[in-house]
Amino acid sequence: MKILVTGGAGFIGSNFVHYIYRERPDWHITVIDNLTYAGNKANIEGLDPKRFDFIKADICDADAINKAVKNCDAVIHFAAESHNDNSLHSPWPFVNTNIIGTYQILEAVRNHGKRLHHISTDEVYGDLELDDPAKFTDRTPYNPSSPYSSTKAASDMLVRAWVRSFGVQATISNCSNNYGPYQHVEKFIPRQITEVLEGRKPKLYGNGENVRDWIHTEDHSSGVLAILEKGKIGETYLIGADGEKNNKEVVEMILENMGKDSSDYEHVNDRPGHDMRYAIDSSKLRSELGWSPKYTDFKQGLADTVTWYQENSGWWKPQKQATEDKYKEIGR
Repeated sequence: MKILVTGGAGFIGSNFVHYIYRERPDWHITVIDNLTYAGNKANIEGLDPKRFDFIKADICDADAINKAVKNCDAVIHFAAESHNDNSLHSPWPFVNTNIIGTYQILEAVRNHGKRLHHISTDEVYGDLELDDPAKFTDRTPYNPSSPYSSTKAASDMLVRAWVRSFGVQATISNCSNNYGPYQHVEKFIPRQITEVLEGRKPKLYGNGENVRDWIHTEDHSSGVLAILEKGKIGETYLIGADGEKNNKEVVEMILENMGKDSSDYEHVNDRPGHDMRYAIDSSKLRSELGWSPKYTDFKQGLADTVTWYQENSGWWKPQKQATEDKYKEIGR
């Protein structure tokens, strides 16, 4: 199998690349990534060039995408603008990458008759009330809240339309919040870890009651592989590990793990339109494709993540100051 991974130098994409490199040693992997601020070629260093290629290109570049897609068997489409705060400050890159970029991918796989798996998010469904027993399923109506989630919802709809109208061989997965190594320090968990490592207090939006359904990025990767190999064309599968925690709990767990007082954090201005709760029902993926998560102990997975950031300061420090300057500018 020859696979093309878009956005493969980003957080979730690069973890998927390493997972496939280890789990499918007879596959050849090509990564296409524009290496924007969230893409880092260091994330995919050390891979055997006999099994791995890298293309620096924008997924909105039709010529580059067509050439790359022509030479693969399947495309796994991770590339996206994904940070909610950035989407509120500057929506256009999200429209361009998430919608126009996905259109170019779809046209390329249609032209060359290739298999596509499209990576999406649970945020397309909006949010749930804290006391709502329900979870998101593939039948939940879309109700996105931000420029980020709305452009991802649009990209999902494009994939569904290309499957129905043109017979594109595609599947979709919507996953809950990922954590693990190689995540940019603008994101919630690595930001709090690196704040402590630099001697500052973690930052908690609002009252910290917002709930996220956390999943280790390796479990996301195994779920995507299961869908790629066994998923039914045209279907949507939700990937989740039953990891619901509110932001306050997560910050306190980080502080405790790092030997600090669990109350030693500061409250900052909440994000506009901040979704209250996400929760994934992954029973379809589990029952139909036989998938199950490996990292079911969030506390241990979080401890492993803290250790990774402690041991890899050379990776995250170059990002840190510019990230905090941006947060300071918007008061968060």
